[in-house]
Amino acid sequence: MKKIILSDSGPEISSSIYSFWRWINPADLALDRVKEIIEFNLQLGINTFDVSPTYGNGELSVLFGQAVKELGIPRKNIVLISKMGHRVLSISGAIQYTEWSEETLNRRVGDQLQLLGTNYLDVLLIDGYDPLVSVDELASTLKSLQIRGYIHHLGLSEFTTQQHQLLASRLPGDIVTNHIEFNLLNTRALEDGRIHFIKENYATPMAFSPLADGRIASGWDPLAVRVRAGLDLLTRKYQSNIEQLAVAWINKLGATPVIGSLSTDRIKNAATAENIELSHEDWHSLYQLTLQPAV
Repeated sequence: MKKIILSDSGPEISSSIYSFWRWINPADLALDRVKEIIEFNLQLGINTFDVSPTYGNGELSVLFGQAVKELGIPRKNIVLISKMGHRVLSISGAIQYTEWSEETLNRRVGDQLQLLGTNYLDVLLIDGYDPLVSVDELASTLKSLQIRGYIHHLGLSEFTTQQHQLLASRLPGDIVTNHIEFNLLNTRALEDGRIHFIKENYATPMAFSPLADGRIASGWDPLAVRVRAGLDLLTRKYQSNIEQLAVAWINKLGATPVIGSLSTDRIKNAATAENIELSHEDWHSLYQLTLQPAV
């Protein structure tokens, strides 16, 4: 798998990212299972992992750190991304809100580093804008974390263009990405200008749910059926399946797919999509299907 530079200031990552955000089944939260998925991704050339504090009810970070240690993977050979937000879903199902104070952010980053067994995060994603946040204080804390080497790069998750601009105006360095939902069944980030703004700042969008939670392959709503039919028409031409083509469509736009599936087949489909070069005509033919009104 080829490597790409996420922004002008780095880092170098694999052209697909694996995220553990779907690891919610207690049966999957086992060290051997985590090791298996890490090794499978590395064999495909994926060396970039999103391991965030809330994944697996907070257990995944410890399992990932243990797995990397037992597999003997040098820290320099993997890229670690962690996402932290001001909203936390409690076990009871209630949403709890965390103030982005200097003390809170320092503690949460420190805790995550300890759980992962590492000295730094390659990318910290600030997840979700809080209108109550002191942007100046948040920016100051982030700069301090970077200066001290705890985080090497800063990114965002699900920020609008205006929110992205506001935080960027307080930071001396680059925001290397915005982690957004983007796929053939959800193209809002293209229409509302987020993807254009990310590119304007020489950064790369991270596209999560590239297969639309499985709807592209098996959904029966009108949009899914229409898009799947369009993909089916191209499978013979490109000697590929519909999931590979759906991810190739994202790659063509210059976004990086974030793979969240536990299925090795789907992981492989997404990872091998980089070998498919859709023509401009075929890319636009698929995009037009997403813009048609529902029947």
